[in-house]
Amino acid sequence: MQNRFLRRAEILCVGTELLIGDIVNTNAAYLSKRLAALGIGVYRQSVVGDNPERLAEDLRAALDRADLVVTSGGLGPTMDDLTKETAARVFGRSMEMHTASLERIRQYFRSSNRKMTPNNEKQAMMPTGAVVFPNDYGTAPALALEREDGKILVMLPGPPRELEPLFREQVEPYLQPRCNAVLFSRNLHIIGMGESAVEAALPRELLDSSNPTLAPYCAPGEVRLRITAKAASSAEAARLCEGMIRRIQETPIAPYIYAVDTPSPEAALVQLLLQKQMTVATAESCTGGLIAKRLTDISGCSAVVAGGAVTYQTREKIAVLGVPAPLIEEHTVVSEPVARSMAQNALRVFDTDLAIATTGYAGPGGGTEQDPVGTVYIAVATKNECRCHRLSLSPKRDRAYIRDVAATNAILDALQLVRK
Repeated sequence: MQNRFLRRAEILCVGTELLIGDIVNTNAAYLSKRLAALGIGVYRQSVVGDNPERLAEDLRAALDRADLVVTSGGLGPTMDDLTKETAARVFGRSMEMHTASLERIRQYFRSSNRKMTPNNEKQAMMPTGAVVFPNDYGTAPALALEREDGKILVMLPGPPRELEPLFREQVEPYLQPRCNAVLFSRNLHIIGMGESAVEAALPRELLDSSNPTLAPYCAPGEVRLRITAKAASSAEAARLCEGMIRRIQETPIAPYIYAVDTPSPEAALVQLLLQKQMTVATAESCTGGLIAKRLTDISGCSAVVAGGAVTYQTREKIAVLGVPAPLIEEHTVVSEPVARSMAQNALRVFDTDLAIATTGYAGPGGGTEQDPVGTVYIAVATKNECRCHRLSLSPKRDRAYIRDVAATNAILDALQLVRK
């Protein structure tokens, strides 16, 4: 077999349930990220149904184009699970029983006190010459086939709870000796500037850099700058990224960078509050506790999150938070004055350093001519300052989207206030 480096990959996900939309295909995104980290570029992603002829056609085409083809799905015990059998035909191999896999499958059923049916033995049948990766997370082993020209086909089970650890723990070590470079990325998170403004503030030579590369992405309420370097080692790629970060920090963007490599705005906010030894409370109406939920998802939040109130009805805004009834009568519950009052009163009720409040129309009903569905007033307050802004989203957006974007913007507003 030829010893060749893997540079170009394709991902082929197998399953009619993917084609008809019964299952969301998260495997392709996961595999793309992991392959990129190995320095292997993913050139195509595709989906094929449980049809052996179409699968064989797609496998042949993918192997002609790519150095590495990774499939997910079709390794189960039922008659429509034909990925291994089809791959064996494409590679000109016969099928044989892999006794070690068969014993592992039997042990899996014994340990779970379940009866193994005869069709489960099918999962232990492998193309001759296959490299088998034992599955500690289910019954279907993963496997790899290599052609004489060095091209490789890796077959993984479809369930993400099996595919992800199998790839990470067993397939990656198998592929690494065939990789001559790694990709390494860093992410700068920016608030207070739009995507076009960020690009305009960056020197042309940074945007045109080929290694590392620099790419802006727009997300709700923020801009993310992704820096990606390719090198022979992770340490060298990280050094290249760090050099780019230092250059960006010398541009007008620097004051607007709120975090580097943070998994989420709420993680950045919790970390900042921990650093400043500050506490936070929430007063939510239309977001229904989503802000509090996202903050308390973060490890270490108990040191900064004091509590919160979901005051969905007018009565609770008055009784729990102490929002003045005349203020509501004059301006309505969805208004800037009421949002400000909710935040300022939450500071008092929970005795915190920071408060976040939301009130709005998440839809599909409600809204007024002045404040239609999609309008959310977000207020953030400390003991010295209160800020409020009106978020206007399309009334055609669904309820979940409006609530989620409102929560994200509220957390980002809180970050800006605490950082100043």
